[in-house]
Amino acid sequence: MRGAALLLVTLVAALPAAAQVVQTREHAVRIVRLTEGLEHPWGLAFLPDGRMLVTERPGRLRVVERDGRLDPVPVAGLPRTDAQGQGGLLDVALHPRFAENGFIYWSYAQRDASGKNGTEVARGKLAGGPGRWRIDGVQVIFRMQPKSGGGLHFGSRLVFDRGGHLFVTLGERGDMQRAQRLDDHGGKIVRLTDDGKPAPGNPFFDRAGARPEIYSYGHRNVQGAAIDPATGVLWATEHGPQGGDELNVIKAGVNYGWPVITYGVNYVIGTRIGEGTEKPGMAQPVKYWIPSPALSGLAFYAGDRFPKWRGDLLLGALRGQALIRVRVDGEKFVADEFMLRGAVPRIRDVRVGPDGFVYLLTDESNGAILRLEPAT
Repeated sequence: MRGAALLLVTLVAALPAAAQVVQTREHAVRIVRLTEGLEHPWGLAFLPDGRMLVTERPGRLRVVERDGRLDPVPVAGLPRTDAQGQGGLLDVALHPRFAENGFIYWSYAQRDASGKNGTEVARGKLAGGPGRWRIDGVQVIFRMQPKSGGGLHFGSRLVFDRGGHLFVTLGERGDMQRAQRLDDHGGKIVRLTDDGKPAPGNPFFDRAGARPEIYSYGHRNVQGAAIDPATGVLWATEHGPQGGDELNVIKAGVNYGWPVITYGVNYVIGTRIGEGTEKPGMAQPVKYWIPSPALSGLAFYAGDRFPKWRGDLLLGALRGQALIRVRVDGEKFVADEFMLRGAVPRIRDVRVGPDGFVYLLTDESNGAILRLEPAT
């Protein structure tokens, strides 16, 4: 009996923690806690061998094995990160030809010699192996200009388009008027070549007094971005102030209005910001939310595990503590669903894995990777 009891205990200990099942409008979803022990994880990227790269906002890049085991030793070789306020180590992305060149890219907040900080982007090559991962050949390819003080609104998502150009989203650093100035990277989405130069064909490439990297402007703080796999067009989620979080289709040269127009109001006092909600020459969002769910990561679902979600957008919600599914018809909003409420904490990033499962990063001191699987 003692041996049988010991065997039972051993078998139970080997089983994964019980997964929670939640019924959504279209699918029953099993929430599996795949990995934990991450300090405020921010961005996630899948390596070709099934491993994952995860950033922790305090400044560490981590490798997660295919089975969810977290390598206890952070990746070595990253430059120092200025982790204060909303800043720190932010997004991570693989070069579209990673299998050929080995480049990974990451965005982060960095302080200069004057004490001012801003978003930067670097790249390097992943080398080594378990317990000894490192980044070789680090190159800083982009620095936000000008830098400023404070710890607000750094952005920042990294997305490669079909042509191999890199989109970088940049917040206005808490100084809202910067979003309308074309000589300033603040409050912009920029488009770069893979080595950090302004991408040819950018709308302000040859305009005197404008930053040639700028692709779109009038943004407050974009923390979700994804390419529509059907059209190749960039979509983005943007934090509003008190109310007015937005989902936008991003087009070259378009002014998205902040702070001249917004559906949000000033914090605490609730007064109007700018000139109202609409103005000629400024884009309207595909969808806005009041109150603000605090939108973060964004992904299009194109897998096979959840067939009724195919073509929908999945949005992470921090304050809303939900995964928001948005159905669109072309570029028009059709419906949304706040999924997993009460079952998940603050969601920082959303990714669809090569296996068709959905992966979520939770914004906590003991953050986790959650994997969504069909419950049937």
